[in-house]
Amino acid sequence: MHALLLDAPAPAPPAPRRSLRHATIADPRPGAGQVLLQVRACGVCRTDLHVADGELPHPKLPLVLGHEIVGTIGERGPGAGRFEIGRRVGVPWLGWACGECVYCRSGRENLCDRARFTGYQLDGGYAELAVADERFCFPLPDAYDDVHAAPLLCAGLIGYRALVAAGDAARLGIYGFGAAAHLVAQVARFQSRRVYAFTSPGDTAAQDFARSLGAVWAGGSDSGPPEPLDAAIIFAPVGPLVPAALRAVVKGGTVVCAGIHMSDIPSFPYEILWGERVVRSVANLTRRDGEEFLALAPRVPVRTEVSVYPLERANEALDALRHGRLAGAAVLTPSESGRST
Repeated sequence: MHALLLDAPAPAPPAPRRSLRHATIADPRPGAGQVLLQVRACGVCRTDLHVADGELPHPKLPLVLGHEIVGTIGERGPGAGRFEIGRRVGVPWLGWACGECVYCRSGRENLCDRARFTGYQLDGGYAELAVADERFCFPLPDAYDDVHAAPLLCAGLIGYRALVAAGDAARLGIYGFGAAAHLVAQVARFQSRRVYAFTSPGDTAAQDFARSLGAVWAGGSDSGPPEPLDAAIIFAPVGPLVPAALRAVVKGGTVVCAGIHMSDIPSFPYEILWGERVVRSVANLTRRDGEEFLALAPRVPVRTEVSVYPLERANEALDALRHGRLAGAAVLTPSESGRST
């Protein structure tokens, strides 16, 4: 099969970043409890950048990136029988958990110490074929075609978990208006919340995009909101946004850090945390998150804004994400041409 491979960890700056390598490799085979998928689409996530750029350590190498996989089942390994051949399913970031530890047994499989992640310790979807544990695959809503379903599988799922962690906040701030934020904003508006979008200073295109999705206000992250917030979600991997968000939320408010990687959080005065404000993180996702969000998305309905790239142009898609040139999400398809919608 054709695949894009990460061969080595990112070099230390100022050396240039390495590109993914085009390669023809042996077709994967499904093991016990696994299914072989014909990849139809794979989303491009900021976590892929963190892996490729060396910010998440010790990836499997060589590695096929990609953890927002939409595919059809072409073969089942021994003991796999959850899905019929030809069924369309989605594969998320959480690719395996032990099922035995205290976290797994208490509904917190996202914290399993032995968990393995798609496109990090397990080969992902920047390829024509992929293998996945059938227990961690999701049936996908028929309302979404392949490319529009792909961003739901991480941007949507992690964003949904972050929204739940924010509680019932009526006035919600969202810092970093990219793939996850554009989906969460739609769910928040469906729930009758007021959304305040914070972007890079001067990014008027992202601010206009946020307002088009129902944000009541959009501005630079160097600005304060026009009224106090009940909670804030930070998607941008920028540590200094944490004290900024703390200053923006009311007493008892929650600041949720939704990324898997963030730059260092600077010191800040205790007074902006005092008043029972809470700073918390969101780590990965559970299968319950996936089931809940994929049932909710068609009811909203959540609309995914995507820019489609052929698989061969994965490096271009990553670069566009790295430099903030995307509105919504990028999605790869194993085809000869891309389109934007």
